[in-house]
Amino acid sequence: MEEAAGSEASFCLQKLTIMDDSKDDYQYEEIPADDEFSLQDDDEDLSKALQTIQEQAEDAQILALQSVLTSEKSVSEIPEAMDDFFCNFLVRLGMSRTLDCFQTECKAKEAFLKMQKECDFHRMHHKRVVQEKNKLICDIKRLKAHYASYEPVLKELTEKYQTTLRQKMLTSLERDRAVGQVTGLQATLQNLESGCAIQIPVTKAGHDCRRKKGLEGPTQKALQEVKQQKILDAESSSYDPVKDAEKEIGKRYPKDSEFPVDTQVNPYLVHATEYIQPLKSGEYKLSNILKVHDLAVNCLALHPRKDIVVTGSNDHLWKMWALPDGNVIMTGEGHTDWLSGCCFHPSGSQLVTSSGDTTVRIWDCLKLGCILTLEGHAHPVWDCSWHSCGDFVASASMDNTSKIWDVNSERCRYTMCGHKDSVNSIEFLPFSSTVLTSSADKTLSLWDARTGLRVYTFYGHLHSCNHAMFNMKGDTIASCDSSGMMKLWDIRKSVPILSVDAGPHPANQVVFDHSGRIVALASSDGSLKVLQLESGLLSSLRGHGGEVHSVIFDPRDEQLISGGADGTVCLWTRGAAAPCLT
Repeated sequence: MEEAAGSEASFCLQKLTIMDDSKDDYQYEEIPADDEFSLQDDDEDLSKALQTIQEQAEDAQILALQSVLTSEKSVSEIPEAMDDFFCNFLVRLGMSRTLDCFQTECKAKEAFLKMQKECDFHRMHHKRVVQEKNKLICDIKRLKAHYASYEPVLKELTEKYQTTLRQKMLTSLERDRAVGQVTGLQATLQNLESGCAIQIPVTKAGHDCRRKKGLEGPTQKALQEVKQQKILDAESSSYDPVKDAEKEIGKRYPKDSEFPVDTQVNPYLVHATEYIQPLKSGEYKLSNILKVHDLAVNCLALHPRKDIVVTGSNDHLWKMWALPDGNVIMTGEGHTDWLSGCCFHPSGSQLVTSSGDTTVRIWDCLKLGCILTLEGHAHPVWDCSWHSCGDFVASASMDNTSKIWDVNSERCRYTMCGHKDSVNSIEFLPFSSTVLTSSADKTLSLWDARTGLRVYTFYGHLHSCNHAMFNMKGDTIASCDSSGMMKLWDIRKSVPILSVDAGPHPANQVVFDHSGRIVALASSDGSLKVLQLESGLLSSLRGHGGEVHSVIFDPRDEQLISGGADGTVCLWTRGAAAPCLT
């Protein structure tokens, strides 16, 4: 017993040197206050200088705290030999639970110190990121100020460009006027010398119009005979320099048509006042699907008197179809690029088409061919429209302009400039000389076709306007844009009276029915949106396999016709049967 007690009481002390084996050997580096982070001399102010000094002071405090933690680390890690001795003592006595608690506390202490170091590291990193962010903000401000210094110059250059363009147009007009004066004086001198009437040659410049001879209609021939008679009567009268100067422009282009006065009565108003039974939800149903083109159908036009529809496609062709069976009546070939718009002559005997080949063509449905090609646009033509008198055609182009063409004199009467982006649609107000255009510059404009001047501009769309149309009464405009927003405008108040969000897909075309109580919208989501203005009910019709590019009501409002990117035309009829593909 004594020996055992002696053996247990005998201990041996040994001197050990404990090395610093800390696993966290991260070295913090001081981030000096760089002069690049400060603003330039011309951008400094007192508040920014104080902010920089405060940031430097915070950096100094963090560095001081780091040095204190480093010194505390060296002091607290010195007595680790005592911890090892205590652990050995507990092991020798078999106090395992006490040993586990002690080791757990030691590990927790080490983990706490490590987390504290990592926290300091991330704090410093955050500080550096903040400094870099402030530097980037200063750089952005300097760049914005630099860009703003160029804005007045750009604005001035734009104004100079517009002024130069106007001067160029005025110079061209003065040149044409001078040529007309010389021609008129020469004709007058020859007339005085010979005492007989002569024909004044016409010189065309700026636009190329090619027309096949011998295809003039009876209305045009009658107008030409009346104008020629007036010219002969004027030449046979006594010579008056003042009157001859006033008639100078008319002599230059004797075939020019006269714009009708705006006092004509719109005969379609009687249809707009007829009572139309309001639609019920889903009353328009898909009755037939016609596969008319191999590529997308971009435009539709209905014959004013017969059940005939014309479709224009990306395959460079337009086709005339009989409704409702879809038999092909006529195919038009001549355009070298996709067709974008088509419109029937008020008599139904002629058709006008617009294309991506920058031309506008007029076709005679009886002669089965193109009788006139109008060239003058610099970029693709998006849309075309025929005046109700049949003597004028309007076109809208991607070159930011729209043009008024005289069919009789085969020339461009006016080029309407004012939009800042592509002109996407154009339409005449029925039995009026007022023209409506919509543009990618997010505006709608009203123009006077007799002068080529803009009358009013409608603002309100936030995206590119794709299409706009008058109702039959002519007092309301419907428009749609590339975000799917549809707006109704009161012309008398010049403000939007209704906005309907049919997005987010673009809206390609919007049309009124003949009563003006229903609006149909062709959407890129593959559906037709039908809005009843009286009830506010918006319904969706689906039948196309892709985007819907165009839509139109028939004159009796019994059918709704739509053309899509899948090359088909869908017929929607009230109370229709199941559809069939032909």
